[in-house]
Amino acid sequence: MTQPGSGEQQGPSPDYVQSLARGLAVIRAFDAEHPRRTLSDVAKTTDLTRATARRFLLTLVELGYVRSDGSMFWLTPRVLELGYSYLSSLSLPDVAGPHLEALAEQVRESSSVSILDGDDVVYVARVPVSRIMTVAITIGTRFPAFATSMGRVLLAGLPEDKLDAYLRRVELSPLTGRTITDVSSLRAELDSVRAQGYCLVDQELEEGLRSIAAPVRDHAGDVVAAANVSTQAARHSADAVREHLLPALLRATAAIETDLYRVQSQSTDHKGSRHA
Repeated sequence: MTQPGSGEQQGPSPDYVQSLARGLAVIRAFDAEHPRRTLSDVAKTTDLTRATARRFLLTLVELGYVRSDGSMFWLTPRVLELGYSYLSSLSLPDVAGPHLEALAEQVRESSSVSILDGDDVVYVARVPVSRIMTVAITIGTRFPAFATSMGRVLLAGLPEDKLDAYLRRVELSPLTGRTITDVSSLRAELDSVRAQGYCLVDQELEEGLRSIAAPVRDHAGDVVAAANVSTQAARHSADAVREHLLPALLRATAAIETDLYRVQSQSTDHKGSRHA
């Protein structure tokens, strides 16, 4: 615990562990645009001194989360364990998996479930049928929420204050010539998604890709995830996606909700009986 007059910056609460926060900041300094960084890069990005950044980087090297050739540093696949620990603790992927498999088999298209993490959607379950995107999608894949069907479903389910904050900070960069890049247009689209209970995104994330998504709600009615079906534009028109894929998707999300509620209820009952 920080002592008065020690000169060490006090955290926001007595339980705040500054060294842990700094270590996580060092990990987050690496991303798709900066997969390899020098010590100076990491220090500048994290606002740490070179000496402090060096200690954290070398600790991460020793733990196996970072590698170095002496001048550059980069993350190793072991960092995926950190995210997998979270994902594997959720009941959602296990519950959704069988329903996604049934959905994909029925419509002969890929299906997925994602959650909102910051301003991105993160895939937590997926059943691919064929490679329809140039970017491979796996568990943990992230996309900007504003340009995806699942992202818009999740954004539409946010409380108004959180949605307002998102719309103030988001940068609507065009991913294709069809991507919505105007905040007022995106807000109108999210209002429509909320009202109709699903979202169709037509070639806004990638040319030739159409995707339709619906919310997955918990027992309180809050949107906790989204499920989608993706298809090639050449295989299904927008009208055909609504007519043929949406009904099956809505049946799948209803089934996921039923099983998710059952699992959560059993978990609550088990905890209650254990503490009785």
